[in-house]
Amino acid sequence: MVAVTPEQVLEALKQVKDPEIGFDIVNLGLVYDVQVDGDQVKVDMTLTTPACMAGPIIAEEARLAIERLEGVRSAEVRLVWEPRWTEDRMSEELKLMRKWGMFR
Repeated sequence: MVAVTPEQVLEALKQVKDPEIGFDIVNLGLVYDVQVDGDQVKVDMTLTTPACMAGPIIAEEARLAIERLEGVRSAEVRLVWEPRWTEDRMSEELKLMRKWGMFR
């Protein structure tokens, strides 16, 4: 069996988009922690706001994206609220796009 790496998990999670903003959850800085233990993966992530109605859908899409990886038997995605998400967590590319007014 092929062991999955945290980097592979993050790459898979780049396929999961926040439907309200339209960018992936990794570049938005929503993924806080990835733990791989054999064929099991645990991810802690947050949302841009606790009031995000798409939260359960995003978490489920993240779980499914991880479980599609070779070498993963199961994945658990936990929504956490500490530390609170801020725009500082976004990738440099998204920060520049925001600065240039390409999204709000």
